[in-house]
Amino acid sequence: MKKNTFLLLFCLIITTSLFADVKPAALFCEHMVLQRGVEIPVWGKAWPKESVSVSLNGTSVTVKADASGNWMLKLPKQKAGGPYKLEIAGDNIITFNDVYVGEVWLCSGQSNMDMTVAKEDRYWCGVNNEAEEVANANYPQIRVFDVDFTPSNSLKEDVVGKWEVCSPQTVGHFSAVAYFFAREIYKKLNIPMGMVTSAFGASTAETWISKEAMEAHPNLKPLLDSYAQKWNVFTADSAMIMPKYREDVAKFKGDLAAAQAAAGDVTSKKPKAPKNPDPELDQHNPYVCYNGMIAPLIPYAIKGALWYQGESNGPSAKNYREIMETLITDWRTRWAQGNFPFLYVQLANYGKPMTEPVKHEALMTVREAQVQNLSIPNTGMAVAIENAGDQPTNIHPKNKQAIGYRLGLIARAKVYGERVEYSGPMYKNYKIKKNTIVLTFDHVGKGLLAKDEKLTGFAICGEDKKWVFADAVIAGKKVIVSGKEVEKPVAVRYCWGVNPPASLSNKDGLWTPNFRTDNW
Repeated sequence: MKKNTFLLLFCLIITTSLFADVKPAALFCEHMVLQRGVEIPVWGKAWPKESVSVSLNGTSVTVKADASGNWMLKLPKQKAGGPYKLEIAGDNIITFNDVYVGEVWLCSGQSNMDMTVAKEDRYWCGVNNEAEEVANANYPQIRVFDVDFTPSNSLKEDVVGKWEVCSPQTVGHFSAVAYFFAREIYKKLNIPMGMVTSAFGASTAETWISKEAMEAHPNLKPLLDSYAQKWNVFTADSAMIMPKYREDVAKFKGDLAAAQAAAGDVTSKKPKAPKNPDPELDQHNPYVCYNGMIAPLIPYAIKGALWYQGESNGPSAKNYREIMETLITDWRTRWAQGNFPFLYVQLANYGKPMTEPVKHEALMTVREAQVQNLSIPNTGMAVAIENAGDQPTNIHPKNKQAIGYRLGLIARAKVYGERVEYSGPMYKNYKIKKNTIVLTFDHVGKGLLAKDEKLTGFAICGEDKKWVFADAVIAGKKVIVSGKEVEKPVAVRYCWGVNPPASLSNKDGLWTPNFRTDNW
C-alpha cells in the first residue's frame, strides 16, 4: 500500500513539473526572426491558469493559460532590428538570445522548394556553382527554420525544427529557392530575413490544404474520398500490412549497406526504400501535410508566402486552378493577416523538346492554371519556362539563383514598393489583320527581345483549328504572327507544351509564359 502511494505521488510530482514548465511553440527559439510592423503572436504550453509573461525589446505582455494549459499573447509592433533577448516567464523562465525583427516568409511546396543549395546527402540537390555559393554564404542576418516532414491525419500542435543562422557551414541544407530569395531581399533592404520552410518532395497541392477548406469544394470531393478509402483499407488490414513492411525495410537496409560497402560510396543515387503503406505518411494525400506542417505554424506572423509546386498534380491537373485558389484562401483565412503576398513559381520546362506546334499534356494544364491564378489578389508568378536550360530531363533545374532572383523582383516591386520591372511580357490581347495576328503585351519593360534573334514556339491556326508552326516577328511593343499555310488565321498559341522552344522575353531578362488567344 505504501509502495503504491509513493509511486502515485512520484508520478503526480513528475507530471505537475512537466506541465508547470512554460514551454513556447518550437518556432520560438534561439536565432529566431520575428515579423516587423505587425503585432507578434507568441504561444505555447503552461500549467492551467498559470500566468505567463513575454518580454522583448523593452515591452512586456502577460496572459493566463487556459484550462488546458494553452496560452497565446501578442507583443506590440516592432521595427526591424536586433539582436534582442526574448524572455518567457511563468513558474520558470526561458531566455532566447540573438533574436531579430525583420521580414518572415513562409516557403512551401514540393521538391523544387525542398531542393537544397548543396548536394550533401541527396544526389538530386545542389545548385549551379555550388562550391562558390556555399563559400560566399556569409549572411548572419538571414535565418532559416526548416520544418521536419511530419504529416498527420489529425491536427498537430507543434512542429519539429530549429532556427539556423546562414553561414558556409549551414547554407548547404537550406532550401535554395528560399535562400536566394532571402539574399535578394536582404541586399536591397538590409534588414533581417527569416525563412520558414515547410516543403516536401512529390507532395501534391491538396496535401497542404485543411480538410475543412477542401470539404467546401464539391469538385475536390473525389480527392477526399480517395484518401478516406485508403485510410479505411489500411486500418482494416494494418495487422497484416505493417509486419510485412517492417520485414521489407530490414531487408532493404541490409542490401543497401552491403552495396554501399562494396562500392565505397554513400552519396550517389540510392535505391528507393520500401514505401510505408500508412496513408497518413503519404504526401500525395489531402490535408496530411497541412495538419502536421502548416497548422502548427499558425499564427506565427509572416510577411507572405513563396510556393514552388505543381509537378505532382498531373493526375488532378483539371482542378489545379481551384485547388490553388482554395489553398491560398485557406492560408490567408487562417493566418488572419489579410491577403498577404503569395508568390509562386510556374513550372519549368521539362522532358523531351516538343516537335509539334501544340502538344497538350497534363502539366501543360497545370502551367496554364498557374497563369490563371494571377487573377487572385496580391499574387505574383515567377516564370521558369526556360529554367532547365540544356538539362530539360532534370525535373530539378539547378539554376535556382534565377528563381530566387525572379521571386525577389516580384517582392521588391509588389511588396516593398521599388520601381522595378518584375514580370516578363504578358499576353494582353490580339487583332486579326489580313493574314496575320498582332499580339499586344503588358510588362514589355525595356522592350521585347527574341532569343538568338529569332522567335520560336508560336503556333497558328485557321477555322479548321489545325495548328501549324508560325512565323513571328517583333514590331516595337507587339508581335506579328503569321503562317504560310494559314490564309485566314483565327488563333495563336505560344509555348503550348511541357518543354517548348521558349524565345520571347523582355530586355529586362524576364520571360513570357505560355498563352493562347483561343478558349477551346
